[in-house]
Amino acid sequence: MLQYAMEQIQALLAIPSPTGYTAKVTDYLVKTLTDMGFKPEKTRKGTVVCTLGGEGHPLLMSAHVDTLGAMVRSIKSNGRLAYTQIGGWQDATVETENCTIHTRDGRAYSGTVQSNYASQHVFAGMGAKPRDDKNMEIVIDEIVRSADDVKKLGIAPGCFVSWDTRTVLTESGYLKSRHLDDKASSGILLALAKGVAEGQIKPARRVTIMFTVFEEVGHGAAVVPEGIEDMLAVDMGCVGDDLGCDETMVSICCKDSSGPYNYEMTSRLIELAEQNGLHYAADIYPHYSSDASAAMRAGLEARHALIGPGVFASHGYERTHAEGVDNTLRLVKAYVQDPV
Repeated sequence: MLQYAMEQIQALLAIPSPTGYTAKVTDYLVKTLTDMGFKPEKTRKGTVVCTLGGEGHPLLMSAHVDTLGAMVRSIKSNGRLAYTQIGGWQDATVETENCTIHTRDGRAYSGTVQSNYASQHVFAGMGAKPRDDKNMEIVIDEIVRSADDVKKLGIAPGCFVSWDTRTVLTESGYLKSRHLDDKASSGILLALAKGVAEGQIKPARRVTIMFTVFEEVGHGAAVVPEGIEDMLAVDMGCVGDDLGCDETMVSICCKDSSGPYNYEMTSRLIELAEQNGLHYAADIYPHYSSDASAAMRAGLEARHALIGPGVFASHGYERTHAEGVDNTLRLVKAYVQDPV
């Protein structure tokens, strides 16, 4: 199951899907789940929902496949592009990053995010300039010298921009890439589905998985299937100061910016992690919110919890480890089969 999860994570990372531009990745999810023998549905909003089986006490497990990205804000007179952020990220993390501009008529052009003062040999003190969308731009890899040249390519305000993921799996098991948040856990849920389809996992209750497409802007799980009693968001664990989690662990979040997660459900996840000998950390993330948080704010009357593999450098060029993916997958499997 771990190998399949790692393969699916990398397959999902290869599909550009900034929030609002997710049809290709959700089509992939629908096909993959259908090929397993399930009957996934895509909602009007674009969320993919799939019931895996089991009876009673409905459990919803969610991950999100939308990612950070940008949108063309305007075309400059010199043929370069001003951009606006999609999701919350620091502009400095994308300086010199390769990207793709996706036009509304289906064309795609490569480019690079650069400082407006990119050349050390031209601009004295370039390093002191702020890294923000007023001082950075996208340079298109086409011969363009004016706004009219750019418009002829079909590029206009409102075109989506995706980042080069630079996905690398090292021999030591580290997976480095943009957008491990949350394609790592999306791959984990696909591996769970495969385990159920092949009879390796037998849900002890009715289990539905959901892949949302607006999580990075705060309303991914504003609406969930009816009758849900428990919701488990499978997202990412943070790595950094004052936290116990690292990339080899499964993180169990006790509290984030939306407040504490359900005490009983979180306690059961900790208990299962210990019973199964998993490498885990229970942590608090003050600058974090999840699909479960969004569902609670929207009025879901259910218990909620949050887990995920440890991810270093979140919302930048991220890194996790196969052991973190494995520990998360094992905890998901344990909770589906023995939730109480």
